[in-house]
Amino acid sequence: MKGKKPFEAAAIEAWEEAGVRGAVRRKPVGYYTYLKELENGDVAPCIVDVFQVEVTEIRGDFKEQGQRVLEWVSPDEAARRIREIELKSLLVQFEAHGRKKRDRG
Repeated sequence: MKGKKPFEAAAIEAWEEAGVRGAVRRKPVGYYTYLKELENGDVAPCIVDVFQVEVTEIRGDFKEQGQRVLEWVSPDEAARRIREIELKSLLVQFEAHGRKKRDRG
């Protein structure tokens, strides 16, 4: 997305594709590669940075609603369901990193 930092683009994609908003970590947790089939039948290699989103809002009215089946699963279960080997590896190694809580004392 032109004019957007990668983590900002990830936040927009999370909203448009899954209806989730939240705090996005600025550094990717990793990346994976895949071959994307284009409308004309050509294939383009893609590198995808993966960003962690700490979800604070879930909505049913998002841009790509109805184009996907959404289901919350653990990272291990997600890894079992996908084909991209590099993404599987990221999910298996995933450790959630939430926002740091401040001491109130």
